[in-house]
Amino acid sequence: MSTVAKPQQPTNPAPRPAAAAPKASYSGNKNKPEPAFLFDKENYMWMIGGVALIFIGFMLMSGGKSANPHEFHYDEIYSFRRITVAPIVILLGFFIEAYAIMKKPKETTAE
Repeated sequence: MSTVAKPQQPTNPAPRPAAAAPKASYSGNKNKPEPAFLFDKENYMWMIGGVALIFIGFMLMSGGKSANPHEFHYDEIYSFRRITVAPIVILLGFFIEAYAIMKKPKETTAE
């Protein structure tokens, strides 16, 4: 029989550096600057508008259920509103969301 040599494991691996202890002290300084938010009020308003458009688009796309499950109403399911208008409204909502995220907030001056 032939024997296959196994790769040897290192006998003494390199030691890992010890993790530094977190600083838990609190100075109680009331004059600390407030953290700057990533977005300002205008960005959030654009985001709310985008979410509202997406929601309206999905509401336009909904419906078309028949009272009788054995009947199929082609005109109700494949209407212009559901096939064309609703996806356009949803895409506009996503574009507005992208704009709201990419829009640079206005610079504020500290007084």
